[in-house]
Amino acid sequence: MKLKFLGTGTSQGIPVIGSTHPVCLSTNPKDKRLRSSVMITDDEGKKILIDCGPDFRQQMLTNQESNVDALLITHEHNDHVIGLDDLRPIIFQKRKDISIYCLPRVGKEIKDRFPYAFTEDKYPGAPSFEITEIGNEPFIIENTEITPIQVIHYKLPILGYKFKNLAYITDASFISEEEQEKLKNLDVLIINCLRKDEPHVAHYILPEILELVEKLQPKTTYLTHISNRFGFHDEIEAMTPANIHPAHDGLEIEF
Repeated sequence: MKLKFLGTGTSQGIPVIGSTHPVCLSTNPKDKRLRSSVMITDDEGKKILIDCGPDFRQQMLTNQESNVDALLITHEHNDHVIGLDDLRPIIFQKRKDISIYCLPRVGKEIKDRFPYAFTEDKYPGAPSFEITEIGNEPFIIENTEITPIQVIHYKLPILGYKFKNLAYITDASFISEEEQEKLKNLDVLIINCLRKDEPHVAHYILPEILELVEKLQPKTTYLTHISNRFGFHDEIEAMTPANIHPAHDGLEIEF
């Protein structure tokens, strides 16, 4: 299986509109970060997208991706769902609904924001989705088993997802001891890390990630949902241990 980082930035992305912060002015392509999302390609070539934010169209075109077979949503914040309308050409080509897997609360939010995608009498060209509500039990898409990971984003319960021995978590600020058991001794842990050392109420920062990695002992960790205030990509790479790396848009890993 493969995972490609379509975006590794925060809700504002990098560069931030109007910002003169040095990272926002960087000419290094690895410092250009679209909103966080990944594409999983399973062993049969099926495409599973995690989150669909406002940069979805640009991400698909940039990475020469043209298909989505299923969609996993971590939570309902706009930087993770507001790009759903841009799935229209894929839905049109497939001539069937795209399945969205998410918490019941998140499914309701999607229906509230995109009501025209769920009416019986749709206008021509409207997107069409099938919501599949999930909880904390493993489920299967195509032939791929996926294990949800319950995490907390400030006070909001959200989901990460585990495929084989890889886990993808974004927007977390707390993971219970019970859920951490699912994350021990992974081959790959992908997790949000907003800043170097400025505390944030809703997101992990680097000292918290270092402590978590020491406890969970993944072989390799990739950081995502990165703010410009964390620093330049190459500086982050230099300041982290050898088994921890900042991800960047377009990075692809096999697992």
